[in-house]
Amino acid sequence: MRPRTAPTHRDASQRRDTAPAETCPGTRRGKESSVTTERISPPVRAGERETLRSYLDFHRATLAMKTDGLSDEDLRRRSSPPSTLSLLGLVRHMAEVERTWFRRVINGEDIPLVWSAEGDFQVAYDASRSTRAEAFDAWQTEVAHARRIEQEAASLDVTGYQPRWGEHVSLRVVMLHLIHEYARHNGHADFLREAIDGTVGA
Repeated sequence: MRPRTAPTHRDASQRRDTAPAETCPGTRRGKESSVTTERISPPVRAGERETLRSYLDFHRATLAMKTDGLSDEDLRRRSSPPSTLSLLGLVRHMAEVERTWFRRVINGEDIPLVWSAEGDFQVAYDASRSTRAEAFDAWQTEVAHARRIEQEAASLDVTGYQPRWGEHVSLRVVMLHLIHEYARHNGHADFLREAIDGTVGA
């Protein structure tokens, strides 16, 4: 009997999805984007921080892919009733999530939510008067801030106070929470996109 050989893996830099490596929908040509529709598969033998960072970027790119090629009207559609979710609403919501956990919690910035000065997270979901340009500009801005804060942090053990939880949380937990948030809402995005034009797949 021939011995089994260990599976081999390509380097992470070679493991890319086939989606176009264009700038994220909603950005102008020539403007550097914080989020792209190119997804690079997370590494399989990396350290904890690189792994967390890679999975978070993978899920950011997935949400961008789910909106690719759609009009503002399509992005605003609540396409899976009775749910009132829309793809644009999800993008707006994730802008709030990025801002809250990285800037307000980890960085301790005294700033309001993106879409509600009163602190109402539900406002972000109402994209009825929003546009791709508006939503993506806000989202990309917050992703850029989040990346900077994470990269400048001394370690994953850096903490910030989360008032809704009533305790300090580590950057490690924040990154895991963001991965969880994106993964959950990308599942919603799957159904929303399929209902709009039949597009399926991750």
